[in-house]
Amino acid sequence: MKISKDRLELLKEIMALDFSLIELNLYLDTHPEDEKALMVFKQYSCKSRELKEKYENQFGPLTASNGANREWKWIEDPWPWEIDYEMGGR
Repeated sequence: MKISKDRLELLKEIMALDFSLIELNLYLDTHPEDEKALMVFKQYSCKSRELKEKYENQFGPLTASNGANREWKWIEDPWPWEIDYEMGGR
């Protein structure tokens, strides 16, 4: 089973944003007065939520808790470690 290029690109963008959010969160733990960093954190948080909603509307839940009211079709998709993130396939 292959993953579509659009799906892969969206997933990679979500992962990059979430990584940035973790790093910004760590920075803000030690620099809570940095207004610019806080503004970027809020922008990235909003964008991450938007992209996750878009992904879930198109491809299904990203986490089990988001799929509680849906069929468990995500089990049919490749697992994260089965995705070739460079080549766009499995």
